[in-house]
Amino acid sequence: MGGWPDARERSASGRRRGRRSGSSPDPDGPDAAPPSGGPHAEDDPGDPEQVARSICLRALTGAPKTRQQLADLLAKRGIPDDVADLVLDRFGEVGLIDDAAFARAWVTSRQAGRGLARRALKAELRAKGVDGEVAEEAVALVDDQDEWEAARRLVQRRMPGLRRVDRVTAERRLVGMLARKGYGAGLAAWVVREALDDDRNGKDAVESDVHDELGLDAHLP
Repeated sequence: MGGWPDARERSASGRRRGRRSGSSPDPDGPDAAPPSGGPHAEDDPGDPEQVARSICLRALTGAPKTRQQLADLLAKRGIPDDVADLVLDRFGEVGLIDDAAFARAWVTSRQAGRGLARRALKAELRAKGVDGEVAEEAVALVDDQDEWEAARRLVQRRMPGLRRVDRVTAERRLVGMLARKGYGAGLAAWVVREALDDDRNGKDAVESDVHDELGLDAHLP
């Protein structure tokens, strides 16, 4: 019946070939492939909320962040304050932002790994934007005994490198090291004197044992 059926068949065949090749008859239609190298969703200036979400998610991928850290990052990227607050509130609701949990983990890690005293831990948390009351609760995980033991470990690690200097110099350097870790002058001085006395007594005991073994004191009256 004339050429009409053949034309329809050719049209259908062309559409099938187009689908197989991944092309679309409408370059702006729903099946159109995104242009290579095109802008990311976060770069769309018309959707600042989506941009803010993308920025926060990427920032949280590497390590936990406080709300203030993320707020500072969003401000630096030009996100309006109202949009930033909206996104940060939502992240807090779903547990992606939790300053209390962040503070507890920070205290546990920094106290065990760096031997920081409560004063230094609190200062670090405040610098990261953790609320003062939240920081206090986290720092309360460290008690007096924890600080004493951490200070002693720090001093013991430094002692071998200071045995060649005189006691006054060693004491000054050790106390200064503890002060930089947030320890008060009284505790630092006590721990350092204790460590230096123990080290001196240990040396005297070793020397005495050597003398006894060699009989160096046998001739003494």
